[in-house]
Amino acid sequence: MDLFEDLPEPERKKDSTLPESKVQDWNNVNMEFFLDLPLPSSTSSEVRGVKRKLNESDPDSSVTDHAEELYDVQGYYAEKKGEREEMQDCHVVINDFHKHVPQLHPSVSRLSYYAVFDGHGGSRASKFAADQLHVNLALKFPKVSFLQIEKEIKRTLIEVFKKTDEEFLKHATKTKPSWKDGTTAIVVLVIQNILYIANLGDSKAILCRYNKDAEKYVAVPLSIDHSPTDYKERMRIQKAGGCVRDGRVMGIIEVSRSIGDGQYKALGITSVPDIKRCQLSDNDAFILLACDGLWKVFTSEQVLEIVLSSKKECTDGDQEEICYETACNKLVNEAVRKHSGDNVTVVILSIRKHH
Repeated sequence: MDLFEDLPEPERKKDSTLPESKVQDWNNVNMEFFLDLPLPSSTSSEVRGVKRKLNESDPDSSVTDHAEELYDVQGYYAEKKGEREEMQDCHVVINDFHKHVPQLHPSVSRLSYYAVFDGHGGSRASKFAADQLHVNLALKFPKVSFLQIEKEIKRTLIEVFKKTDEEFLKHATKTKPSWKDGTTAIVVLVIQNILYIANLGDSKAILCRYNKDAEKYVAVPLSIDHSPTDYKERMRIQKAGGCVRDGRVMGIIEVSRSIGDGQYKALGITSVPDIKRCQLSDNDAFILLACDGLWKVFTSEQVLEIVLSSKKECTDGDQEEICYETACNKLVNEAVRKHSGDNVTVVILSIRKHH
């Protein structure tokens, strides 16, 4: 179901930068518009107004009158090696990503980038993705107005993931023996007050949003796991010539999408991410990204409880940084104590309305 039915879908055939043959090379990617996440009713009228404005505006004109009050979003993180011999997780927190994008349109006054990469088979793929994916994104970021970015951002993210994967695989094949590393990815891009979430594999992101009907904070999933046991993923793998044994691709790889894993790319493992879109609202408290080392021992509800209990200790805004850092550290430490058996990385993005 398309929640943005009055927003025109990007016209793929008119995009000269992405020929039809390239789309087919990406495992027949479905280029339909974003799978949107539920909008709180308090923001629906605001969003409808923005959509009407997009439909009425000249696509080539500068959007200088799109004034909106931006929520303050700040990133905090913690990581722990746990029981593994090597730390194979990486994370990136760039609150001021707009400063890294050349020729960014002036209508985009806030652009932030956050990511967690969970490596397997080594740490080289996760380190490469952490170093390079946001660099590729900065170079390819659409140079159009904020309201026109909506038409291009999904294609841009897919291109950036693909480019990063190809670059890593070139490095991997130059060595003898070739690198076998791979990595999952969960990326949250904040443009003004809109989240774009791109993910590969089983790292997750959730949004803590207050539900007025339930009168409590609930966890809104911002990503879906890419497991070989999922029907669509398994069918894609089998169509490519691979197989799923014991819940793994070829009985070895636990995720069906990743950056790296070059020896399995021809067998159905793809670097094409799922992408979701979410509008921030007054009901939102924070966003949390984490590798599967956290989710092996905690449910989303338990994670919310720990973070919210730390947040209650914040009597004023000056203490917020300490409280979120405390929550991050408590989550990674508790996950290791609960015998997660994996590296654990947590990134929390606080959401606060300006008063």
